[in-house]
Amino acid sequence: MIPSTPTVVVFGSLHYDIIVHGPGRPRKGETVTGHSWHPACGGKGGNQAVSAAKRGVRSAMIGAVADDEFGRALVNNLRRHGVDHQHVRVMPGAVSGMSVAIFDDEGDYGAVIVSGSNLLLSSEDVERAASLLVPGNILVLQNEVAEAANLLAAAAMKAVGGRVLLNAAPARPLSAELSALIDILVVNAIEAQVLSDGAEVRTLDDARRAARSLSKFYAAVVVTAGGAGVACVDRNGEEITLPALKVDVVSTHGAGDEFIGVLAASLLQGSAMPDALHAANRAAALLVSMRR
Repeated sequence: MIPSTPTVVVFGSLHYDIIVHGPGRPRKGETVTGHSWHPACGGKGGNQAVSAAKRGVRSAMIGAVADDEFGRALVNNLRRHGVDHQHVRVMPGAVSGMSVAIFDDEGDYGAVIVSGSNLLLSSEDVERAASLLVPGNILVLQNEVAEAANLLAAAAMKAVGGRVLLNAAPARPLSAELSALIDILVVNAIEAQVLSDGAEVRTLDDARRAARSLSKFYAAVVVTAGGAGVACVDRNGEEITLPALKVDVVSTHGAGDEFIGVLAASLLQGSAMPDALHAANRAAALLVSMRR
């Protein structure tokens, strides 16, 4: 059955996160004494689906977990936040995706992910979710699943005339086949450097330059540059730049996913790109300033 309500459809990763807080991140061979730790439900896909749902739109997740404690927690988290999780496949014999994120006293972090069941997404998952891949919906992808799976989902969505947004994180080269199916590419400073001309992105002007470079290959490109701001350039040459909102940073964790979820939700609600970017920029700034 085709949903009657427009939907942000997230195809991608679900990770059970172990969050560690310490004075700094360890260097090679170093042991650092931490302050505290706690578990959290994440994965870029899961975070983005929850972010969109909190914005008041219908949000649905296509993903894979194992039949284990982490997998059950991840599905329950989606349910608790109102995300349609009927297309999250439970895979016996697999292990659920997980990550360890280490935060320093400045609120920045580094993470290691173990993809587990996320790498098992396949054509079966795309076919089972055909009712979601329809015109009027927005499909959101990330790079925490195999490119072959992203390519299948994107091709299915474009075949019916739907829109596809790719958050190319973590950074990796993208095939020409996948790139041709993307309507909106969203990358941070590091990802922009990897995918464009290799120049560092530190300022808002750098972000605009990187977006210009990437817009040769994508219909619209959004480059988020942390404390510098956000730049967007589309294939028609329209450019939008937004300085970052000034807030006291508590933690940057999840800011990119909050940005993506709100951007997709705002576009689904009919906002023009400038308004959607303003909403996403505000939401990300609010998140990094909150104690969680």
